[in-house]
Amino acid sequence: MIQLEHIEKHFQGHRVLADVNLSLARGSVTAVIGPSGSGKSTLLRCVNLLEIPDAGLLAVGDARLAFAPGYTLSTQDIFSIRRHSGMVFQNFQLFPHLTAVQNVMEGLVTVQKWDAARARTRALSLLEKVGIAHKADAWPATLSGGQQQRVAIARALAPSPEVLLCDEPTSALDPGLAGEVVETLRKLADEGMTMLMATHDLRLAASVAHHVVFLRGGRVVEAGSAQDVFMRPREPETAQFVSTLTESAWAPQWRKAS
Repeated sequence: MIQLEHIEKHFQGHRVLADVNLSLARGSVTAVIGPSGSGKSTLLRCVNLLEIPDAGLLAVGDARLAFAPGYTLSTQDIFSIRRHSGMVFQNFQLFPHLTAVQNVMEGLVTVQKWDAARARTRALSLLEKVGIAHKADAWPATLSGGQQQRVAIARALAPSPEVLLCDEPTSALDPGLAGEVVETLRKLADEGMTMLMATHDLRLAASVAHHVVFLRGGRVVEAGSAQDVFMRPREPETAQFVSTLTESAWAPQWRKAS
C-alpha cells in the first residue's frame, strides 16, 4: 500500500530524515514513535507531499515517485499521491466559520464537486461513525478538543481515502479527551482502515497499531510488531524510550493486521 525506499530530507543543510525505508500493507496500522525532533512528523508529511523528499522513492497505491535534488514535482505528480490518502493534523485545522457538518462537506463540494445534499448526507454518516452526529450543526469554537479532532477525522475520511495519515492526533488533548480520539481510531483499525500515524503517545501506538517504527535522529532505529517493540525491544535506545509503557501499568490488547 505504502512503500518508502531510502527517503532523505534536509532543512537548511540539516538532515532530518536519513535513508528511511518503510513498508505498509493494506489494512495495517503503523505507528511512528520517537522523541521530539526525531523526524516523525516530517516523515508523515513526506508521504503526503506536504514536504518533498530530497532523495528516495515513494509509492502509494499505484502511484510511484522518485526524488532527486532539484527535481520539481508537477501538480499531477502530487495529486497522484494525495488522492490515496486523508490527513489528520495535531491542531485540527477546522474552518472556524463553518459548522461541524459543513467542515466535513467542504472538500466534497469544493474539490470533488458533489452537490450539497449528497455531501451533507455523506458528512452526517461520517459524524455518526465518529460518534459526534449530535454536534453536526455546532461551531468548532463550541466543541471540546476531542470533538474537534473527531470532526477532523470525519473530514479526512469524507473522500473515502485508502489510507489515513495521522500527525500527532492526540498531542493537543488532555488524557480524557485523547481517549475519545484513541477509541475512534481503534474502531477504524478494526474496520480495516490502513493508517500511518506519527505519535509520541505510546498508549495510542500500543492500543491501535499493528506495527511500530522507532525513529531517532531521522533514522529508523527499530521496527517490528507493536508487541515486540514495546515488550521485547532489541535496541537499548528503544528500550529506554518505551520504558514508560509497561504491562503492569497498562495492558494493551496487542493487535494483528487483518
